[in-house]
Amino acid sequence: MLDPEHAAFAADETTDALGSTHFIGIGGAGMSVLAEMLHERGVVVTGSDRERSAKTDRLEELGISVAFGQRAQNVEGADTIVYSSAIKPDNPEIVAAHEAGKRIVHRSDILALLMHGRRAVTVAGAHGKTTTSSMIAHMLERCGVDPSYAIGGSIQGEDGSVIDGGHVGGGAALIAEADESDGSFEKYRPEIAVITNCEADHLDHYGDEAHYRAAFVEHAGHATGHVIICADDPNALAVLLALDPSVASHAIAYGTTAPDAAELKGLNGAAYVHIESESESAGSGAERFTLHLPASVTGGDDVEQPVSLEVPGLHNARNAAAAISAAVLLGVAPADAAAAIASFRGAVRRFQVKGVVKQVTVVDDYAHHPTEIAALLDAARRRYPHSVIHVLFQPHLFSRTKFFAREFAEALAKADDVIVTGIFPAREKQADFPGVGPVTIVREAQGMSGVEFRAVDDMELAARMMAMRAHHGDVIFTVGAGDITDMSEVILHALEAHRESCD
Repeated sequence: MLDPEHAAFAADETTDALGSTHFIGIGGAGMSVLAEMLHERGVVVTGSDRERSAKTDRLEELGISVAFGQRAQNVEGADTIVYSSAIKPDNPEIVAAHEAGKRIVHRSDILALLMHGRRAVTVAGAHGKTTTSSMIAHMLERCGVDPSYAIGGSIQGEDGSVIDGGHVGGGAALIAEADESDGSFEKYRPEIAVITNCEADHLDHYGDEAHYRAAFVEHAGHATGHVIICADDPNALAVLLALDPSVASHAIAYGTTAPDAAELKGLNGAAYVHIESESESAGSGAERFTLHLPASVTGGDDVEQPVSLEVPGLHNARNAAAAISAAVLLGVAPADAAAAIASFRGAVRRFQVKGVVKQVTVVDDYAHHPTEIAALLDAARRRYPHSVIHVLFQPHLFSRTKFFAREFAEALAKADDVIVTGIFPAREKQADFPGVGPVTIVREAQGMSGVEFRAVDDMELAARMMAMRAHHGDVIFTVGAGDITDMSEVILHALEAHRESCD
């Protein structure tokens, strides 16, 4: 397949260049919204997926033909074939498309094409992408703007419902996560590029931190309007300082550091949004702070805007600062943006309380990078200051586990009790990483006082073990980007069974 960093379309091309377009795996959250947006623009769209879903039902209702089961004949008659990173090179439709000489493009190429003529906002970073892009979409919808969005996860509704991460809106705004894992975000030309952080990740692709950071500089340089970037993150700050002055002069840094601090001297011409007086109301998890928005953001006067969030953690205050800045640049009044974000309940699998049994609370979270885990557990300590914190952690990728084993151990040590389960391999093969497993992290944790670490390969066994160790008032977190989320139900059932046996 193609190099995902290579743009398939010239900057002046439009969707007219596609011809009949076929999506492999059209039912995916990211793929379905792109298919619907192309269909809305008059492109003939077809697709295939392994099985029927609510997504494919909606697409069929719109008049899009969807085949179930992936076969070579599905691509017949299509001019352009769209695939995602989840599609393997030996997929029969990819093989047939290659043999027929059809144009084969990555989903990021379609997203880049759809940004043309729209007020596009991209959100990039090793962590915080889904939450920040969800915040922007939520605020815009609440403020009467009907944005389109392609977000890598679902959003928690105020009534406990789950809102899909893909939506085709009638407004000019398009909000999208910008995936840095394979370099494909370098294709995008957004009006606003948000960078939540630039902490090294995906070194299996980039090789080293320098190349990883250079990709962010490249991505930021493609913004046609503003770059919004976190000054609290040293690597993101380094990206800001590396930007061409013509780009940096339209950049907006944000952070908790006082504006007159030495580390903020010389922001390369960027404006600064200050997060001041950040605090949490005792035990509730609600974050409160004042956002200082300069005139270069508001388009008028400097504004001091109080903000209250229901999602916990200083990292979410930072995410909100970026999101509100983007919304204001798109024309939303600061007070309206703050009022809207107050009702944001978070993305699914971000500090999501799954249930309470026997006064034990079970929380699920997507954190899969050491910094994300540290932020999660810091937020947990603030939300549950008197509780014992248990963590059931599933590492994601052998390469990430190998590169960051020590950092994972240090982050997980913020809990009281940790079980590390078998690694979720995603695109990798264990044979390529001999000796790497849950014990890789546990070994690094030896000697860290006060925390018990164990390696248990069997995830369900580990979940039941964790449930049996919990007592009234404890909190159990299932943590990771893989199928560890399924273990929250296993834990709740185990807690319920244990309660009944003790009654």
